[in-house]
Amino acid sequence: MKTTPASIKSQLSTGELGFLITGVRNAIWSSIERELQPLDITAAQFVVFNTIAKGRGSTIGDLCRVLGYDSGAMTRLLDRIEKKGLIRRVANPDDRRSYLIELTEQSAALVPKARRHVQAVFGELLQGFDEREAAALKASLEKILENAARSG
Repeated sequence: MKTTPASIKSQLSTGELGFLITGVRNAIWSSIERELQPLDITAAQFVVFNTIAKGRGSTIGDLCRVLGYDSGAMTRLLDRIEKKGLIRRVANPDDRRSYLIELTEQSAALVPKARRHVQAVFGELLQGFDEREAAALKASLEKILENAARSG
């Protein structure tokens, strides 16, 4: 009796997809960490002030929702970033219980440099992909995100 290999979709459904995505995420994160070392910032710190610079988060709650952190972890991360002089907390005029997180002049100047370093990482990671393959990768990842959002 001849056995046929499992379909790729079947293989991915057994946990291989999660393993691959986790491996890719870890490789990206490590590459970004290395690339940002000369700027004396970590990948996590960059993600926070890049999110603020893009206008996607101005409170701890916003940043937690956008970046998937719990409030304790975000507070500790913001403390480290603030200690470096890259953010400041100012009273929120709309909610006396919270603070707005703002970039400092130092981090505002650092954002474009850090973005170039991060773009270099992704340029390296996409070496060997032609336009069609890159478009297919993007579409596949977007579809996974859409499916995940639908499933709750």
